[in-house]
Amino acid sequence: MSARKGRSRGVKSSERGERLKLRPIGTIRSTIKNRKEAPKQGLEGAPDAWLEVKSFAARGYKGISAGDDLFVVTWLHQGRRDVLRVRPRSDPQRALTGVFATRSPDRPNPLGLHRVTVRAVGKKRLRIGPIEVIDGTPVVDIKPALACEPVS
Repeated sequence: MSARKGRSRGVKSSERGERLKLRPIGTIRSTIKNRKEAPKQGLEGAPDAWLEVKSFAARGYKGISAGDDLFVVTWLHQGRRDVLRVRPRSDPQRALTGVFATRSPDRPNPLGLHRVTVRAVGKKRLRIGPIEVIDGTPVVDIKPALACEPVS
């Protein structure tokens, strides 16, 4: 029996031929309806939003409480994937810069990383914010934002 038999299809990794797969665990429900309305960063006037958690993942946020700080990883579904250089903050006065040195939503793998605070916890949703993503953005992971000790 092949090692791949029974596995779902994903994106083929170039190194070992393994498949990579992201499965959305939820969706953002926001008052931001398009990219033009979104602030560049959450702390620049972004609203709070609901993170609706899919049924299969709802048990995974047990232990999260109002007041907790989280990192929410999103799939920036309207990001262009063919972009490698951008003008930071869409400012035409700035020099072209590689996307990996920016937080542009346009990048080969449009993952967004958002530090948010939990405002409320519901049965299958979290009120979080501030978050600068548009309504309907898929969420691929949630992680606690832990204080880090400096490395010596």
